Amino acid sequence: MHHFDVETPARRAHISPEKLDELRHIVRQEFPKDEMMYELHPLRTCMAIRDGVLTVEEALQAEAT
Repeated sequence: MHHFDVETPARRAHISPEKLDELRHIVRQEFPKDEMMYELHPLRTCMAIRDGVLTVEEALQAEAT
């Protein structure tokens, strides 16, 4: 079951599928059992990238720490 559509905002933010997978992998480590947060966090990150608040590289670096 999916709570949110993450792929569409990722495409609109010009995030490659590989980078989206990296982001999801990091988020999964942080929220291993919370499906809603696993989807919500990347969604919000994609919207921030789309809006120019941060870059994909900044998001991946921030998520990893």
